[in-house]
Amino acid sequence: MTAGQEAGVTKGNGDGMPIAILAGIGWHTVGAACAASFYAPIEKVRNWSWETTWALMGFFSWILLPVTMSYILLPNFFGFYASQPCSLLLRVAVFGAMWGVGNVSYGLTMRYLGMSLGIGVAIGVTLVVGTLVPPALHGQFIAKFSSRGGLWSMAGIVVALIGVAIVSYAGHQKEEQLGAEVKEFNVMLGLALAVLCGIFSAGFSFGLDAATPIWNAAKDLGVNPLFARIPCYVLIMGGGAIVNLTYCFTRLAFKKGISLRADLAQPKATILRNAGLAVVGGVMWYLQFFFYSWGEANIPVRLDYVNWMLHMSIYVLCGGLVGLALGEWAGVGKRPIRLLWAGILVIIVAANLVGLGMAS
Repeated sequence: MTAGQEAGVTKGNGDGMPIAILAGIGWHTVGAACAASFYAPIEKVRNWSWETTWALMGFFSWILLPVTMSYILLPNFFGFYASQPCSLLLRVAVFGAMWGVGNVSYGLTMRYLGMSLGIGVAIGVTLVVGTLVPPALHGQFIAKFSSRGGLWSMAGIVVALIGVAIVSYAGHQKEEQLGAEVKEFNVMLGLALAVLCGIFSAGFSFGLDAATPIWNAAKDLGVNPLFARIPCYVLIMGGGAIVNLTYCFTRLAFKKGISLRADLAQPKATILRNAGLAVVGGVMWYLQFFFYSWGEANIPVRLDYVNWMLHMSIYVLCGGLVGLALGEWAGVGKRPIRLLWAGILVIIVAANLVGLGMAS
């Protein structure tokens, strides 16, 4: 019996359900930890423009890895996608492009609102929109949240939002104490951009929902349930890649002071080092959704909407822990750190509430 089959048996077995739930939350935590850490190697890139670094990172994470993994998993890579309706493929890719727009606007959010507040609002909006809109579009909102388990899960979503807000406020306090200034701080514009960023970033969640037929088709071909979501990423990440890479190469071509030619004119050792760091960042970024697939495989289908909530809230939790580990909070007073730990604990409580909902 494969690991995926064992997961399916565990999920269908009342006695084993808690084990599957813990496994699902655990794998989502691994994926979220990868997401929270992927930018660490990118920050070490020197003498390259951000656009060149981001484009190389994105090529690996959004194109090369999804295509390579799907090519390995599917018996007939090209035949598999050719067998899917064109309208379905296009719809999933468009949602991926929507996520790509949110990804590009992320930087503007930080520009006008600051990193901690910008991330907090954007992640909060993405968490709510990406979690609640798909079941609402399918007319399942009331059905999913009217049961005892659904109410526990809804409570978990609300508590997760509170945790995200606390962690974000702690980060804002840290920035103030360390003297970080947002030169173009604009609350109204920043909040508007953060909300738009959050809505567009939820396109990834919409893409996952729209790609359900592709997910099921992969499972019907015998792809292990732990990996069956991966073929969907070719289209979602591909759509996002078009937006992100177009943005990067347009800036490299027309923005004064940066160019791909200048970046590639660096000494060979610098190019190899920077490329290696960008690739490592890209691999780590991709791994977040590789393990998202594993987490999703262990979550009961009736509560599939909580996968996005778990990923985004645990991402914030892991971001705080990674920041502590990297010394980003050194020299900060006790109050912001206490707030950070309080927010982390609240998010952990939220994950447990969702777990109770899935076990009910």
